[in-house]
Amino acid sequence: MRAGPLLVITVLFILLVLSLTAGVSVGAAPIPFATVWSIVANKVRPDTFDVVWSSGQESIVWDVRFPRAILAALVGAGLAISGATLQALTRNPLADPHLLGVSSGAAFGAILALVHTGLILGLLTVPLFSFAGALSATGVVALVAHLTRSHSADRMVLAGVAVAFVFTALGNLLIFLGDPRATNTVVFWMLGGLGLAQWSHLIYPAVVLAGCLSILMLKARELNALAMGDETAATLGIAVTRFRLLLFVVTALVTGVMVAFSGAIGFIGLMVPHFVRLLAGGDNVRVIPLSAAVGTLTLIWADIVARKIMTPQDMPIGIVTGLAGGIAFILILRKN
Repeated sequence: MRAGPLLVITVLFILLVLSLTAGVSVGAAPIPFATVWSIVANKVRPDTFDVVWSSGQESIVWDVRFPRAILAALVGAGLAISGATLQALTRNPLADPHLLGVSSGAAFGAILALVHTGLILGLLTVPLFSFAGALSATGVVALVAHLTRSHSADRMVLAGVAVAFVFTALGNLLIFLGDPRATNTVVFWMLGGLGLAQWSHLIYPAVVLAGCLSILMLKARELNALAMGDETAATLGIAVTRFRLLLFVVTALVTGVMVAFSGAIGFIGLMVPHFVRLLAGGDNVRVIPLSAAVGTLTLIWADIVARKIMTPQDMPIGIVTGLAGGIAFILILRKN
């Protein structure tokens, strides 16, 4: 491996460790960095360090903040790679899971599970309903594009915007018709939050992220060809329609699962790929893994800000990402 990529990987790993440490340490009850990793080490291998901390500190670190920080890392990476893929797939710099209706469909499915059906399938109910909603929204976008002959990337984005409005309206209708006692929970969930993170839940977004990221990295060169135009991709032997369908399904899967566990968090999928391309160029072989890494760091720090800005209450993380992302996007527009 060349020195450049090795250096980048090393720097990103160090930043990830420092960010996770800060995510676990910072909060209404600050805990020293050394104590954080001593508790983690003792959980992984008992009696590694002498116990000089309270049981309350141990519970905060291991049961509350550490799984929350890991969930932030997984969700940030998932939304970022979804946005990077959709932007290349549609050849539109504004494309992201929200703009194309994927997030709205995922939110619709999750609201249906939370308000109307209950956990009929156990812990998998919300993720499965959320994925089904995301996949349904993706299918409707494809159908609308086909019926209206919107085969160009720009017109497909317009179809996605229309579908997003429809699914958002249907989700609001479900909230209106549902039990008023569940409204506060659903509204907080729609604004994005990581407060319900649990160790037992993390396996689902982790497995989905690993699988989808692997597929997207393997298909990155083909995605480069598709980003140059359907004709160019076809001349290189790519089955354009099948390949586009595969990528839509992958992005729907990763978005649906992430939204199910974190709620609707905006601007990560839109902003992170732009920031990565400013630093690393437009080659998706680099953009996709770097988007995952930067998305991870971004959402961890957004969660830290969300927890500190209104201590001891948690501000919905979607508010933080929306404000920061909107300002950053304006600055990028002004620069380029």
